[in-house]
Amino acid sequence: MENADALDQEACYRAVLTRDARFDGRFFTCVKSTGIYCRPVCPARTPKRENMVFVPTAAAAEEAGFRACLRCRPETAPDMGAWRGTSNTVSRALALIEAGALDEGDVDALAGRLGVGERHLRRLFRQHLGAAPVSVAQTRRVLLAKALIHQTDLSMAQVALASGFGSVRRFNETFQALYERPPSALRRRGEKAHEGGVRLSLTYRPPYDWAAMLEMLAARGDAVVGRKWTQVLDRALDGAGGSVTVEPGEPGRVSVCVEADDLKALPGVLARVRRVFDLSADPDAIGRDLSADPVLRPLVAARPGLRLPGQWIDDSAEPPSDRLDDATLAARAESWRPWRAYGALHLAMAGIAGADLMETTDAKHAA
Repeated sequence: MENADALDQEACYRAVLTRDARFDGRFFTCVKSTGIYCRPVCPARTPKRENMVFVPTAAAAEEAGFRACLRCRPETAPDMGAWRGTSNTVSRALALIEAGALDEGDVDALAGRLGVGERHLRRLFRQHLGAAPVSVAQTRRVLLAKALIHQTDLSMAQVALASGFGSVRRFNETFQALYERPPSALRRRGEKAHEGGVRLSLTYRPPYDWAAMLEMLAARGDAVVGRKWTQVLDRALDGAGGSVTVEPGEPGRVSVCVEADDLKALPGVLARVRRVFDLSADPDAIGRDLSADPVLRPLVAARPGLRLPGQWIDDSAEPPSDRLDDATLAARAESWRPWRAYGALHLAMAGIAGADLMETTDAKHAA
């Protein structure tokens, strides 16, 4: 999905008719007759085709004036990463927005950090996401707030703080405008309160090779005990003291517990968790593109859920998915873009070095 305007409306409608889970998070359904937007897998009765329009992101839906469905809960859809890799600038901008870049700064400052002009950044966002940067940032705040309302027992004031809203008043006004009700009305009554930090469930697209991920994290020195990963928060880097633990949940979900002495740090901590565990990866797109290489095809088929472990602090200008440390693979890996690092990881997991691969290729050419 390289261009928001190029979204195939009829293909989206067919996916909604079958509630195809492969498209969950890839686009959202806006229902003109109700003013609500849904995930493709929403269990509600499918509206008439003439009442439906499809957009690539939740931000595009909300910017167009649609409010989130309370039944399928768009905030629980897999992270909007299906298109990632089509624009390095947008990918880097999203990472900064997820970390709170627009909670205190403006689009001009964000563009400056990316080394591009403000107008160019807005054009890229409109092209790839169908929404402006500020709309993407607000949708991120709103969907995180909804997840906190549904999954935790935090007070509404704490939810406002933890989701990046500047004030409780702004938080209440935003929800009233979007949902025509106060945020407290969205809380499910009788839910069990959690103790010991903020506990959330983040989503990803299956499959996921948890054994390989935890093994790689432990090998580089991260704190991994059994299937639980732990990171100590640094006030200077993370904006709060405390810790975060991550462990696999039910299929398609990862369980996160954040104990922080300042809830303002929560959006940035969750963004780093997504990066470390590569939760925005699109295994279908990665597998499709890498399988065009005859050497990678059987490796990808054998381990379709392989993910890239990310760094907790990552200031690199290049997306992790396209970084390549092995210079001997440079020429061949050009055809793997934007998933060069995944291709290199599959080779490494199979015990194939770049030099070995090049020798094999040279031998075939000589023959």
